[in-house]
Amino acid sequence: METRELVSEKTIGRLSLYRRLLSGLLAKGRQNIYSHELATLSGGTAPQVRRDLMAIGYSGSPSKGYEVADLSESINSFMDNPDGTRGIIVGAGNLGRAIMAYFEGRRPKLKIVAAFDNDPNKIGSEICNCPCCDMAYLKTTVAQMGISLGVITVPANRAQEVGDKLVDAGVTGILNFAPIRLHLPPNVYVEHVDLTTSMEKVAYFVQSNKDSDVAGA
Repeated sequence: METRELVSEKTIGRLSLYRRLLSGLLAKGRQNIYSHELATLSGGTAPQVRRDLMAIGYSGSPSKGYEVADLSESINSFMDNPDGTRGIIVGAGNLGRAIMAYFEGRRPKLKIVAAFDNDPNKIGSEICNCPCCDMAYLKTTVAQMGISLGVITVPANRAQEVGDKLVDAGVTGILNFAPIRLHLPPNVYVEHVDLTTSMEKVAYFVQSNKDSDVAGA
């Protein structure tokens, strides 16, 4: 497999958004789109869109813009592992189940294939067509199934321990939903998703907008 050129985290985030938007356009039968149109849909600018697509070696036509299907496939080829990426979720509670349900069948090259939990009532069951396994078998399962991505949806007081176990098992990418920063080796990519902070930010600006309306009345 060829080594892919690294681009910035922000670029990858925008490419993921473009791909999702293009998928919706394809479903509506759209064949072509201009950079300024994609920029409007994504909340960016046309020059930024063009720079992002140039980073993956894709260019459009001045007269027709970008072919939606071809551009979507180009982003797929750039972002996805040709052999696919397999992930697991540690913490089969409400959030873990919701994530598994969301990703089921959504991305052919990115699959959640198992869940792990310590609850004996969950172990041995199936969640979104994936087995729920005992944590005692984490390392063995990661090796046998070729797992490279882990999702943590456990309470904060268990997150670091789970992160350490995932790294020890050979996982190199972690999506952490626990409200705590993990301290892991630099060769492990970690994305922290803090739902509480995000909710509080929205709540703050909602109240700020109300205060501004009252002040301007």
